[in-house]
Amino acid sequence: MWRETLLHEKQTELNNRSTRAHRDSMDPIAKYISQKISKTRWRPISAALLQQPEVFAAGSWDNENNRVSIWSVGDHGASNTDGEFDEEPQLLCDSLHDGDVMDLQFLDQERLVSASSSGAVTIFKLQPDCQALSLAHVWDRAHGYSCDPAPCTAVVCRSPELVSVGEDGRVVLYKADQTEVVRVIEHADSSTIHAVTFLRTTEVLTVNSIGQLKMWDFRQQSDSPAQILSLTGDRVPLHCVDKHPNQQHIVATGGQDGMLCIWDVRQGNTPFSLIEAHSAEMWEVHFHPSNPNHLFTCSEDGSLLHWETTSGSDMSTLLQRGWNSRVVSHSAVPLPGEDDSVVSAWLAGDSSRNRLEATHMLPSQTLSVNSLDVLEQCLVCGTDGEAVYVHRQLPV
Repeated sequence: MWRETLLHEKQTELNNRSTRAHRDSMDPIAKYISQKISKTRWRPISAALLQQPEVFAAGSWDNENNRVSIWSVGDHGASNTDGEFDEEPQLLCDSLHDGDVMDLQFLDQERLVSASSSGAVTIFKLQPDCQALSLAHVWDRAHGYSCDPAPCTAVVCRSPELVSVGEDGRVVLYKADQTEVVRVIEHADSSTIHAVTFLRTTEVLTVNSIGQLKMWDFRQQSDSPAQILSLTGDRVPLHCVDKHPNQQHIVATGGQDGMLCIWDVRQGNTPFSLIEAHSAEMWEVHFHPSNPNHLFTCSEDGSLLHWETTSGSDMSTLLQRGWNSRVVSHSAVPLPGEDDSVVSAWLAGDSSRNRLEATHMLPSQTLSVNSLDVLEQCLVCGTDGEAVYVHRQLPV
């Protein structure tokens, strides 16, 4: 009963927010859409055009009928009855989805890939005007056991290739224009693989439910990982991973304990830095794609955090030094030419340069924030409170 009351209060709050004619530029736009949102992703924009993203996809979960939907903000929006511009996201089209949407990734501007709790991997075709979403291809049993399907937990795309992972411990490689699977690493993991990212054209990195990162090189015929990294001590499940867009050896992960882990896959097999980020499971972590001094995380605890450096230093330089006062660093040693006092003072969290600070991006704690995506100055996230939030003026 309390959950229904909370959802009703949240709906009332969101409806009240949406009637405001003018908004604070730092306030997110909230849209109540009557479905628990598992994933949100911006549609890619043309690199040749200096523009902000205006279209995003959302996927639902834990609903009687789950859907993949396409939404617009900005110029696609409609005017309200007073003739003023309505900033609320507008539904452009949607499609039923078999099973929970476990992941969503745009392959390109016109193709969207979903991962399903049914074990399927689906490519949707989006019309150029974004007014229709149709089924292009489905790999029905991409993931499963001998008799039963297994949820496909995540997909990652680098056109024309895409890779999926699942609860069955499989890693599957596809080409978008081929109906047959290119390669299956059948027993890649004995535990659930929760997330995957491309490191390079032929290399992917997976994270699993026992705190391990595994690197896979598709050039190798062996079904063994090229490298394994792991958390020390308790085997805390890792739920998400993202790589630094310019420094492929630097990756960020988040897991069940809410810790943000930074890894240098070239050095050692344990995380370089640990940051106390959230009080519950971290569901997603994303470096800003064009300004990786900024990083974003979201959590079961209902928060979305924007992490940024307080100086103009490149984040890869900061990672070499360890992060700020909330950091446990395993490699807090001076760089060549530095003295110990610089590093120790910075790790002590004083006001010296090269600190990482976190800002809450939602106006109040909500139910679980399951997904986020960031592109240019725009951020979108989806929650179990049946709402999406959009920021269109990120300070990046």
